[in-house]
Amino acid sequence: MKALTYHGPGRRTWGDAPDPVVRDPEDAVVRVDAVTICGTDLHILKGDVPEVTEGRVLGHEAVGTVVETGPGVRTVAAGDRVLISCISACGRCTYCRAASYGQCTGGGGWILGHLIDGCQAEYVRTPFADTSLYGLPDGVTDEDALLLADILPTAYEVGVRNGQVTPGDTVAIVGAGPIGLAAILTARLYSPARVIAIDLARTRLDAAERFGADTALTAAEATPEAVRALSRDGLGVDVAIEAVGVPGTFELCTSLVRPGGRVANVGVHGKAATLHLEDLWIRDVTITTGLVDTHSTPMLLDLLAAGRLDVGGLVTHRFGLHEMQDAYDVFADAADTGALKVALFRA
Repeated sequence: MKALTYHGPGRRTWGDAPDPVVRDPEDAVVRVDAVTICGTDLHILKGDVPEVTEGRVLGHEAVGTVVETGPGVRTVAAGDRVLISCISACGRCTYCRAASYGQCTGGGGWILGHLIDGCQAEYVRTPFADTSLYGLPDGVTDEDALLLADILPTAYEVGVRNGQVTPGDTVAIVGAGPIGLAAILTARLYSPARVIAIDLARTRLDAAERFGADTALTAAEATPEAVRALSRDGLGVDVAIEAVGVPGTFELCTSLVRPGGRVANVGVHGKAATLHLEDLWIRDVTITTGLVDTHSTPMLLDLLAAGRLDVGGLVTHRFGLHEMQDAYDVFADAADTGALKVALFRA
């Protein structure tokens, strides 16, 4: 088969790779019908994720058709159309039994495109098929379903839920890329009073307003004083969601939040960020981090199927699967291309 493989920082190839096979009774092999690229893949290519070894097939967000299952698989079968979750779950360990699938100690967690070959390929082996694949309703398109493989559950669980967004809150979302936009969409499920989007790029701020941000500020405009002035009593935002993954944006979030507020870090960080405890210790600020568990995927899929979650417009560029290298170039140069999410489809 053809696949996108990693060969050290800054090096990737699209070429021949071994066809995946069932190795474990709980495996499925899935034909990839649609796949996308994640900001985490760009972090891998920068060398920020050293666990990814040379020759690894990247990718952890796809929709496909099951072509083969191991003898232990009961809930999916050949011919089924499925969402491939970014998180695999053994379903048996202590963390999985608490729905913390991202921390699975039974061989799951974030493994696709990380510790085992991923889905930026024509076919992919998916461990723990019963607990890691989700059947798709006929009315849900491949393109829309792709957005539930990672960015929607990540933004919702690690950003909105960890940040404890509640009705009437003022919410600042720093970073208006795909995760930040997904955070705007899912924060809106809780009726905040105001959502403030902050980004360097005007094009992404325009997108943030289309997805429901009440105020869109450039990084230069988003001073703590300016953001506090937009909060309900001038003390700062109730929730600040970090959706970039660089030190400056994390530190900005901690400066925007009110006493008693919450900072929810979603971004993947490759460098150390300074935690200003000399300022924060007295303000009762809660800071959360996390890897998505995808426990919300069935609920989000129900909302999508019911037409209550409008993801239209998140995918801005479309390619054939064989155009993987071009798709990477467009996605990596989002400042110039205006790319939000790219989608690649089997011919």
